[in-house]
Amino acid sequence: MTTMDLRVGNKYRIGRKIGSGSFGDIYLGTNIISGEEIAIKLESVKAKHPQLEYEARVYKSLAGGVGIPFVRWFGTECDYNAMVLDLLGPSLEDLFNFCNRKFSLKTVLLLADQLISRIEYIHAKSFIHRDIKPDNFLMGIGKRGNQVNVIDFGLAKKYRDPKTHFHIPYRENKNLTGTARYASINTHLGVEQSRRDDMESLGYVMLYFCRGSLPWQGLKAATKKQKYDRIMEKKMTTPTEVLCRGFPNEFAIYLNYTRSLRFDDKPDYSYLRKIFRDLFVREGFQYDYVFDWTVYKYQKNAQAIAQTTNNAPAAAEEAEEKNGRSTQKATAGQTTTGGFQKERRAVQSKTEGTGM
Repeated sequence: MTTMDLRVGNKYRIGRKIGSGSFGDIYLGTNIISGEEIAIKLESVKAKHPQLEYEARVYKSLAGGVGIPFVRWFGTECDYNAMVLDLLGPSLEDLFNFCNRKFSLKTVLLLADQLISRIEYIHAKSFIHRDIKPDNFLMGIGKRGNQVNVIDFGLAKKYRDPKTHFHIPYRENKNLTGTARYASINTHLGVEQSRRDDMESLGYVMLYFCRGSLPWQGLKAATKKQKYDRIMEKKMTTPTEVLCRGFPNEFAIYLNYTRSLRFDDKPDYSYLRKIFRDLFVREGFQYDYVFDWTVYKYQKNAQAIAQTTNNAPAAAEEAEEKNGRSTQKATAGQTTTGGFQKERRAVQSKTEGTGM
């Protein structure tokens, strides 16, 4: 579609495409009045299974929660349903790639604390997410750069009546909803999803971050059904101790606990947070929000500065020496700032396509 000066809601201008979610594309947008950048998710009104309006309703049900993007506007413009919401930073999958597909234990534990809390909040509002994966957790921007946000509620579902808290009935023979890599074993078996499945999926996400990959990645099969069956078989036959080998026992405890929950059980979120918090303290980590990508970004920046300095012509060095220390300091300051800006642009360009 052409987005030249296309507007939604009379006050938002659509810019370049920055990503794709389930059932729709995401564009960078601008509030024409304030100049603030926002995200706009578009879906064709001719979509076979339109769901953007449903997703907007879920966001509104969850509004006010920490790490839940705020929906500014929803409506129909030309041939598109449009949802305007907060612009966010890179996804955990993007940052995982940026950090060469390995997170340190400290980063995984910093994330675990927030991730458990986000899922707990969604569950408290009577919804299950049903597509827990690194792509659906985005870091904030600016002052909220250390906050994990949850997105993409297109597959979310009410698991209980919000007023009576009457739980949905147990069912079988359900199709796999979500992403096979992180799906719970019961989801593979065709069992109706409930709170336990979101939590088990989160366990696989954390192990993916620790290990760099999961044993059931890259399996080949002739059909999608056969591939899903192979993933399920590998998941079911890989013992927890093998999956968690080389990592603290808390990860095995977490996974065994979530797998032991019954269909309508409420997970003990506080207990799960506590086992990881206690591990964090035992390891002597500081709760300083210094994630791997924070460190890695500055390391890369330092390398860029060193390279710039090493490649500087001898003549320039001689000129600096003649001009004395003050010039040298000023030049170094400019190099540092320039290097940092360059690195920031590199990170931004690397994470384009993750506004949502």
